[in-house]
Amino acid sequence: MDRRRFLEESVLAAAALGAPFISTAPAVGKRRGEAYRQNEQAIPSGDGAVIDTNVHLLCYPFRDFKYGATEELVDKLRRHNIKQAWAGSYSSLFHKNIDYVNARLTRECRKKGDGMLLPFGTVNPMFPDWKEDLRRCHEEYKMPGIRLYPGYHGYSLEQEPFASLLRAATERNLLVQLVIAMEDERMQHPLVEVPNVDVSPLPGVLKGIPEIRLQLVHPFRHVRGERLQLMVDETGVLFEISNLDGLGALGRIIEGDHWYLRDVSIPPERLLFGSHFPYFPLENSLFKFMESPLSKKQARTIMSKNAERLLAVQ
Repeated sequence: MDRRRFLEESVLAAAALGAPFISTAPAVGKRRGEAYRQNEQAIPSGDGAVIDTNVHLLCYPFRDFKYGATEELVDKLRRHNIKQAWAGSYSSLFHKNIDYVNARLTRECRKKGDGMLLPFGTVNPMFPDWKEDLRRCHEEYKMPGIRLYPGYHGYSLEQEPFASLLRAATERNLLVQLVIAMEDERMQHPLVEVPNVDVSPLPGVLKGIPEIRLQLVHPFRHVRGERLQLMVDETGVLFEISNLDGLGALGRIIEGDHWYLRDVSIPPERLLFGSHFPYFPLENSLFKFMESPLSKKQARTIMSKNAERLLAVQ
């Protein structure tokens, strides 16, 4: 598959047609130096569609995006064989009227999402009426989950309101997405320097909520080393891959041989496709599947099966 064709159709659209993954990285589970036979693995027709677990809608305050309009975003996703996208709102970051943000996000998904977008509203546990916001997300807006932004909403994971929110969301059987960062700190506006989320308290918090379904969004720049190993060993959280960087990154993280994540190994069952679109180009995450020689089962698991499994618990 040449680069031009991939850009036009994406690796997933090509995969759905039976085109092979092509990789220059060493095969997962094989000794380094052993030749990897290109073109030997393909996704059969009908199995290539992807669930994107990390997109955002509406206006980002510091940048305009090429696919900032919802209709254009949806069209772009469809052209790359994305069958469903879990959508948050950029307005969630700074808007004080959380319910207005969540209601608008729901309308945007229903009116312009063409059946593809699932709204993930937000809740700020530092607000006195957060329980009402959570109730509306669940009962009125019929959201499958919530997306939390501790760095923007001014709380740490060791504070009791955060644990209370996780317990309340779990009681309502809502999936929880925890956003570690939205952008590289070097790209932040100098007057709006948002701290990245320290996940160190998370294993202790989650011990008291064994039924929780929790996904870390945009985690890999700041969740590394011992902290990442603790997340893998002591929790059941899943990891979204949009900022999992490096050549052959998917294969390497599965094998435990990633460039900067050291010897931490994350099984495919703990990884979820996410693009961070439209902030990141959609192709950024799609290319990861070309760079790593994943098996059919591994690719499907990350592309869609894990997300389907999370939603099936509703």
